[in-house]
Amino acid sequence: MTTKFRGRKLAARIGSALAALALVGTGAAALAQNWGATIVESDNGHRIGNPKAKTKLVEFMSYTCSHCADFAREGDAAIKLGYLPKGDVSYEIRHLLRDPFDLTAALLTHCGDPKKFAGNHNAIMLSQDAWFEKGRKTTRAQQARWQFGSNGARRQAIASDLGFYELMENRGYSRAELDRCLTDEAKANALAEASQADVEKYGLQGTPSFVMNGTLLDGVHNWAALRPVLDKRR
Repeated sequence: MTTKFRGRKLAARIGSALAALALVGTGAAALAQNWGATIVESDNGHRIGNPKAKTKLVEFMSYTCSHCADFAREGDAAIKLGYLPKGDVSYEIRHLLRDPFDLTAALLTHCGDPKKFAGNHNAIMLSQDAWFEKGRKTTRAQQARWQFGSNGARRQAIASDLGFYELMENRGYSRAELDRCLTDEAKANALAEASQADVEKYGLQGTPSFVMNGTLLDGVHNWAALRPVLDKRR
């Protein structure tokens, strides 16, 4: 009887140990889920992170906005590394289109697999000073190409003169792929319409602007102002 009793106790201990290991494994799997690597395309941008996050942050930005470039340097990485991985915050980048340069850049960031968006976005946003300078040095003949011809041809001229082709080719795109994206009139119209709809819906007046859980954050236009608001919601 003693031998059988000890056998049952040993079996129970083994069962408990296996159950504990299973729980550890489940926890490890949860920790291994890095939501910062999850990205899906929306109608006017891309959402990064857990779609069921309790805090849903949306940034409305413009590629020709210097303050947006500042935020990309100061806040973008901080959000992706410090807030998204655990899944309690999601971060959506949406476009507020101010001019043909914005639309050209937005079409290029949307080009190809949605998983490429974050890299495309950073490549254009963080090199803003360089392509601004190229824009300042363009000739009148170059600038005339931005205003005549089909919409697609105008965007191709802008992409060429500001160095966007070279920038994106360095990211692995072919000229043919980029031309397809730049001349995608349906996509261009969809982005423009969604941008205008966002302006009207939220009363957006500048960039960057932020909406959290459906509410526009009044007076919040940089990382220093956004960070404490995010921290309160965690």
